[in-house]
Amino acid sequence: SLANGIKINIDNARREFNSKIQNIHHFRDEYFRSSDSPNEKVVVFDEAQRAWNQEKTAKFVKEKYSEINFSKSEPDFLIDFMNRHKGWCCIVCLVGGGQEINTGEAGIQEWILALMSNYTNWKTYISSAIIDTNNYLIEDSSIDWTKKNGIKKSELHLSVSVRSFRSKKLSAFVEAILNLDELQAQTILKEIKAVYPIVITRDKNKAKNWLENKKRGTERAGLVVSSSARRLRANGIDSENGVRSNSDKSKIINWFLADNNDIRSSTFLEVPATQFAIQGLELDWICLAWGGDLFYNGEEWEYRKFRGAGWTSIGNQTHKEFLKNTYRVLLTRARQGMVIYVPFGDKGDKTRPPVQYDGTYDYFRKMGIKEI
Repeated sequence: SLANGIKINIDNARREFNSKIQNIHHFRDEYFRSSDSPNEKVVVFDEAQRAWNQEKTAKFVKEKYSEINFSKSEPDFLIDFMNRHKGWCCIVCLVGGGQEINTGEAGIQEWILALMSNYTNWKTYISSAIIDTNNYLIEDSSIDWTKKNGIKKSELHLSVSVRSFRSKKLSAFVEAILNLDELQAQTILKEIKAVYPIVITRDKNKAKNWLENKKRGTERAGLVVSSSARRLRANGIDSENGVRSNSDKSKIINWFLADNNDIRSSTFLEVPATQFAIQGLELDWICLAWGGDLFYNGEEWEYRKFRGAGWTSIGNQTHKEFLKNTYRVLLTRARQGMVIYVPFGDKGDKTRPPVQYDGTYDYFRKMGIKEI
């Protein structure tokens, strides 16, 4: 219902919303087969770092439009639509560093490459952080072009995390953890733990009880997991049957909105959500169940993929980055605090050797994360 007490059903609410904001997929479909200029003069692409590279775009175009040999990346053809305007127009890309989590997601790099190749007449305003850090651009030519042609604006960098309002330094802590910068991680944790509690356990029930004791009133808690952490199923956490994507409307709506007594609700702490479902969203409190897909062996992270009846090592560097980014996303989904659940392994189960969990648990404890 609305604030004035007038009730509105969900279908009418959706129609009202869609009349104001157009989905990017509808925008794409409308102008892909048309040579007209868009009606829109300003477009905002959220999660722009997840735009597709040329290979994935060509595959999609072939399946969707029966067009073969398509040579543009998703940023390239989206800019092309807006480039049809004779007068002014504006594209706003909202991006996060290290947030690419799926095959074909090209990062902000692909937007820069498209501008370099085909749209040099555009003015490109960028955050200083785009070229001052190594989280965004990786190819030398795009870095050089951006330094030379990008108009740097420090105001375009959102330096304070709105997601984790209790701690401005959570992202830096997560970055230090994933980059194995132990001293930095230990230092930041000491600064934030009083306002943003992070704890660890090897007991799932203790994790649930901690969340129950922390949340107040209408605050929500939830269980999050990597989609490739397949063997957590032995611990009662089945990533394959959880909320796997935010396009699964019925599951995602119930997970985020159903009340505490609904078994489909996040707060019931039974149905997990993967990185694909929760990216760009957040809860007040989370339990992150750490799987055997990414584990610390005492010296470095090891990257694994579950195939058939066992684990295989990931050798491809891009796929390694996707997996690390998965945990970066999961570690930054809580506004107020989190518990990390690292289960015990099982010597009798070759898919859950204790080494896949013990090293990770010991690493987090060494960082100063308190056990409950």
